[in-house]
This record gives sequence, structure tokens and C-alpha cells, in this order.
Amino acid sequence: MGTRLGELVERLGGQLVGDANLVVTGIAPLTDAGVSHISFLSNSKLRAQALQSQAAALIVSAADDAFIAAGYEGARIVTNNPYVYFARAAQYFESLTAIVPAPGVHASAVVADDASIAASAHVGARAVIESGAVIGERAVIGAGCYIGRDAFIGEDTQLFANVTFQARCVIGKRGIIHSGAVIGTDGFGFANEGGVYIKIPQTGRVVIGDDVDIGANTTIDRGALADTILEDGVKLDNQIQIGHNCHIGAHTAMAGCVGVAGSAKIGKYCTFGGAAMVLGHLTIADKVHVGSGSMVSRSILEPGQYTGFYPLAKNSEWEKSAAIVRNLSTMRDKIRALEKTIKTLTNQDEK
Repeated sequence: MGTRLGELVERLGGQLVGDANLVVTGIAPLTDAGVSHISFLSNSKLRAQALQSQAAALIVSAADDAFIAAGYEGARIVTNNPYVYFARAAQYFESLTAIVPAPGVHASAVVADDASIAASAHVGARAVIESGAVIGERAVIGAGCYIGRDAFIGEDTQLFANVTFQARCVIGKRGIIHSGAVIGTDGFGFANEGGVYIKIPQTGRVVIGDDVDIGANTTIDRGALADTILEDGVKLDNQIQIGHNCHIGAHTAMAGCVGVAGSAKIGKYCTFGGAAMVLGHLTIADKVHVGSGSMVSRSILEPGQYTGFYPLAKNSEWEKSAAIVRNLSTMRDKIRALEKTIKTLTNQDEK
């Protein structure tokens, strides 16, 4: 299935330069696009590739369009943000061929008598839905999912196969939770008595807003007393750990293997590169961007880019650097002693 460029622009906006009746069947990268594809140029460094592309049409910025217009023979859609336009166009093309699960509950699913499932929702094979759970309109509960007691799944939210969504947890509208994710596990809470750990019951919930994406095998702990909260628009990659009582602000995004310890409060519009770590009970302001592999060991109260890792080096060089770092305190004391001696000698000369 394809769509006319004119129809695409009617749906998504932008300025069309070229044949509105030209039909494109999908999106492809600049180097792979064929004569029935539309592609996009979001990085001006790739202008040369765009000029060589076989795509029937390109999504471009005004600046890039001015550069390639004379050399590119295809149609163009000019927009302020080509990458966002590409994302929305990709969603549209996917919708043309998407297989929407049929409403209804599979015969092998186990559903409590007092669970509430919207007639337009889909519950897959061998799913389990416990007492008091609520499944909203057009929600999709994949095969093998577990929905705990009194849990709430909002409308148009999709759980892929084998998601665990524990008791009393909540997710809003249009969410996506990928396979293997576990929402609402016990937080890691223990009191120590003479070397013996006494478990603290974790009685809070996980409360997730609208338009939240949660990657495969990501785990989010329920709160100890209050709730763990993810606000609207949060995006979590695969294999992320969010500890109990954390609060993640709206539209914050985290790449794979990020770990956030309990009771950390993270602001809105933050980003965390892969394998970044955040210690517990810290506060991170809005619009903070933490580099991959960084360790956040203290609160960050001002927006900006933060990085905290030692650059990669040959092992022998790294060992030398590590030895210097270990001796920095001794070197500091020696420097202070030398400064004091120099100051004393200088004062004597002046007299």
C-alpha cells in the first residue's frame, strides 16, 4: 500500500515541492531508498548522499533544500524538523499495514470474575488478569501477560507478550510496555539488625502517566510507602532498573542499562545515556543531560550536559593514571608545603 505525497502533506503538514500525485510506498534510508520510497535528510553532513539517493521524494529542512534543489530531481517535503516528520510519516506508513488484534478475550486466558475488561480490548492467549483489575478501551494485553489485583491499564495501551504488571499499579493512555518488563516488583528495602536483614514491606504502587514507553526486561520497583512515579511521555529503553519511590519527570528519556537507585527525583526533559547510574535520594533538575556510562553521585541542580567517566586508554596507560590519582592527596600536601616555604623565603627577602 502507498500514499500520495499530497495526502501525506495534508496529514502531516510541510511544504511540498513536486508532484502531489506521486505515490510512495514507504520510508527508507538515503542509501537504500528506491524509486517508490520517501527518505529524509536530518543531518546536513549527508547532503552528498541525498543528491545521490534514488528516493522518489525527500523530507528536508529549508536550509538543506536550498542546497540540494538544483541537483536533486525528486520531490521534496520542506519542514522545520525533518527527523520528527520522518517519525510521524513512519507511524503513518506502519498504520497502513498494521495488524490490529481483534477485540475479545482468548479462550485460554484466565480472568477473574470481577475484573473489568473493555469490550474493545484484546486479551491474548494464557494471559492472567486478577481480581479488580481494569483494562481500558482498545488496550492490548499480549500472550502470557500477568495483570495483578486492582491494577489499571489505560485506553490504547499495549503490553507485549509476557509482561508482568503487579497489583495496584497504574498506567495511563497510549502506553507501550515491551516483553519481559516487570512493573511493581518489591523495592529493595531492608533494615539491618546485628548483620541480619529485616525486610520492609513495599506497600506503595508504580504510577505511570500517558504516552510512556518501557523497554524489554526493564524493571520498575513499587514504592515502600508512597508511590514510584513516571510522569507523561517518559521513554525507557531495554534493561533499565528504576528503584522504589523514584520520581521521573515528564518526557525524560533513558537509554539501555541505566540504573536509578531508590528515592531519586529526576526532573522533566532529561536524558541519560546508556549505562548511566544515579545514586539514591538525589535530586536532578529539569533538562539535565547525562552522558553514557556516567555515575551521578550528587544532586544536579542546574540544567546542562554532565559527563563523569574516565576516557578509555591502553591498560598500561590507565594503570599509570590510576597510580597518579591515588597519590594526588600526597602530592597536594607536598605542593602546599612548597608554597608555604616559598612564601616564607619571599617574605625574608623583602625584609
